[in-house]
Amino acid sequence: MQDHLITPTPSAYTYPLLVKQLLLNALSIHGDQQITYRGEMRYSFRQFRERVGQLASVLRGLDVRHGCTVAVMDWDSHRYLESYFAIPMMGATLFTVNVRLSAQQILYTLNDSRAEVVLVHTEFVPVLEEIKRELKFVRQVVVLADGESVPVMTLPVAGEYEEMMARASADFEFPEFDERTRAATFYTTGTTGDPKGVAYSHRDIVLHAMGTAMSLCAPREGQRLHREDVYMPITPMFHVLAWGMPYIAIMLGLKTVLPGRYIPESLVALRKSEKVTFSHCVPTILKMVLQAADVHGEELTGWKLMIGGSALPPALCEAALDRGMDVFTAYGMSETGPIVSLAQLPPGYDSRDRQEEVRMRCTTGRPLPFVDFRVVDGNMQDVVRDGKQQGEIVLRSPFLTRAYVGKPEASEELWAHGYLHTQDIAVMTPDGFIQIVDRIKDVIKTGGEWVSSIEVESLITGVAGVQECAVVGVLDEKWGERPMAFVVRETGAGVCAEVIRERLMQHVDARRISKYAVPDAERISFVTEIPKTSVGKINKKLLREQC
Repeated sequence: MQDHLITPTPSAYTYPLLVKQLLLNALSIHGDQQITYRGEMRYSFRQFRERVGQLASVLRGLDVRHGCTVAVMDWDSHRYLESYFAIPMMGATLFTVNVRLSAQQILYTLNDSRAEVVLVHTEFVPVLEEIKRELKFVRQVVVLADGESVPVMTLPVAGEYEEMMARASADFEFPEFDERTRAATFYTTGTTGDPKGVAYSHRDIVLHAMGTAMSLCAPREGQRLHREDVYMPITPMFHVLAWGMPYIAIMLGLKTVLPGRYIPESLVALRKSEKVTFSHCVPTILKMVLQAADVHGEELTGWKLMIGGSALPPALCEAALDRGMDVFTAYGMSETGPIVSLAQLPPGYDSRDRQEEVRMRCTTGRPLPFVDFRVVDGNMQDVVRDGKQQGEIVLRSPFLTRAYVGKPEASEELWAHGYLHTQDIAVMTPDGFIQIVDRIKDVIKTGGEWVSSIEVESLITGVAGVQECAVVGVLDEKWGERPMAFVVRETGAGVCAEVIRERLMQHVDARRISKYAVPDAERISFVTEIPKTSVGKINKKLLREQC
């Protein structure tokens, strides 16, 4: 069998899939393209590459070497984008700290990642000061001041980011090394236990960028990304590398707008001033953007938004379409890169059927290239592709995380039978479209039937006067479980429990849902807000605890 292997000539170059390779084409062809931070600071791709070299020189001066971990605590900024490249290109590991976690969770992740240097925005300095005595490995801090004065700290401060950059050389020679080297780490929070570290190699990041870009750039029109687009992330750069999209934007040479902290009015203003055409966010942010645009009378036509993190409610999708936005779903999880499927409309779909169009845009979509995407039963057998048979989504792909950091048992559970288990229950149609029905832990067993909390949430959200809804299962002596709905009314709306039940019963009569899916009137609770996790998902664990 060895005879069939290709033996390279001694002088042949073996091309490693490293993060630095994502810059090659961009610098060669799009060197004059712009990167801007909040519309206030802007520079070219060539200057970006110089600043990447300067940051590497700064970190080398702090004795950051191959294998070291450098943590970043910042909002979406040019500094974060520079860190996305400089830190892994040195052979070090970029740790994107979830700044929305509690101080104790941040402490755990900094210690667990063995971070030695922290780049911290002044806004988060008090968090570091609070936990300083328990930090085990942090030895230097670089402050990101945004033009403000550097606060007094008891931790060892190496200096202020821009001041250190101004003194550093841009001529940093980035080495080559094994493409399987860890490039980035972040932590995902579950319903139990400590946060789990998820790590990606250079190879993972490059292949995810290639596979996702291939799908996004493939359609002739609609739900696509192209080189004339202007990109602005609205998914935090600390969360799954902003879905890997900043790497894709730089690879393709797109003008890139970094918005800082997400303030809906500022996002809408940047969309207008910088002519942003492509973004991605969770449904909650989309709703806030629509509301801000309505208040200020801003135009949104032509803005393409990829929605993920949680299900896109059809009513919200339709509201965005009515404003001229091109919204569609992306699916994945922290452990999958994250994007593994996209809800792009197929060629030849009937655009006159608005209801069908909305349904398709809100599905989980179809798999990306390089993704072995299966929906299986408890015996790991594929379910029938009839849009009815339910099973768990399991995956194989070259860019999925292979293990949680330092958690072998959880890693084996994640990869049981050689497939990554998502714990998402779904159906698949003959044309390969997938629709998630629910999370395994969120499916409600009532009256001998399985009820999808996601579907009930979607139907309630479609009731006039409802702004947001979350449904969980609560214990019931007679039925085992019953659905409990938490509902946020739109401002000034007078929708009541009976109106919601009446609307749901219409869906029962139409045989869309079972009668057991309809919450009792006393189990429809009107609240001012629904709790969210640190990345904007509905916190159903907390809701169950409140029942």
